[in-house]
Amino acid sequence: MTVVDETPLVVPAKPIRGRIKCVVWDLDNTLWDGVLLEDGDVTLRPAVVAHIHRLDQMGVLHSIASKNDRDAVLEKLREFGIEDMFLHPQISWNPKSDSIAHIAKALNLGLDAFAFVDDQEFERGEVGHSLPAVTLVDILDLEEALTRPEFIPRFVTDESAQRRIMYQGQAARDELEADFVGTNEEFLAGLEMRFTIASAVRDDLQRAEELTVRTNQLNSTGRTYSYEELDELRESAGHLLLVASLTDRFGSYGKIGLALVEKGERVWRLNMMLMSCRVMSRGVGMVLLNHIMRLAQAAGASVQADFVETGRNRMMQVTYAFAGFREVARNGAHVVLEADLSTVQPPPPYVQLEIIDEQ
Repeated sequence: MTVVDETPLVVPAKPIRGRIKCVVWDLDNTLWDGVLLEDGDVTLRPAVVAHIHRLDQMGVLHSIASKNDRDAVLEKLREFGIEDMFLHPQISWNPKSDSIAHIAKALNLGLDAFAFVDDQEFERGEVGHSLPAVTLVDILDLEEALTRPEFIPRFVTDESAQRRIMYQGQAARDELEADFVGTNEEFLAGLEMRFTIASAVRDDLQRAEELTVRTNQLNSTGRTYSYEELDELRESAGHLLLVASLTDRFGSYGKIGLALVEKGERVWRLNMMLMSCRVMSRGVGMVLLNHIMRLAQAAGASVQADFVETGRNRMMQVTYAFAGFREVARNGAHVVLEADLSTVQPPPPYVQLEIIDEQ
């Protein structure tokens, strides 16, 4: 008979620091001085551009929400040499709240991860009314706003500086997929994906902490872990801390998965399981989970998993269900799931799995 710990799991609130993942910019009298369609010859604001590049190096993404002529704007951004800094720019006459919602969907980020910078009180008010989770910034207050904790990640990792490039690679994949004629498995096979699972080392921990803070939709408990907590768990003989990475022919997705296992003699407890939202559509969500199930099976142990219904992690709940987990206990939003180890699945045929430093 399986022992189930029904003690409620307390999930701390997400930390404020580094919460902003994307800044959406207005253009006229914000990114540049002047009104493009009236003045024609606008002047770029160097201090604003310097902030954009600085935040980009820290892993903060950028986009545009502007009521303007799209062709004229893109030509001006190319002229200034900054077009590539902005992902999914929305340049139209639609409400700016619609534009920001579109960007959030394209980037697969929650609205609470966005800040919107505009010189017009009316535009900020419209966004604030329609999208209250978005952080609003008056361009006159930009210098002060960017010193707030939510704009400053605790760690800046090697992957931070590559985040925009990774998203641009994802856009290229999406474009290829939209034009692909064939089955989804044939498309995924053509990506030549390599999924790597490794025991975490100290150099992984900054990115590991960042994953717990940034990941919402595919986080099994919604809990965050600090660098210090992860380092202690990494060195614990009773725990297994695994990091997953993914690459394909377009380049690297970076470190996109993290799992924390408490290894009991009879029961392995999966205290945390998360995957980056960037790989949701790549059919690799269960690769790390099934690997843990195989390790437990080899050790003669069963597998239980903590799951906390946060309202945003339904996709992770579905992932557990497809992997053969079923609910065995519940205390409010805290659910305990147990795996059926007779149904452990191999990696999908379109993914090459590599295991490094297996414990």
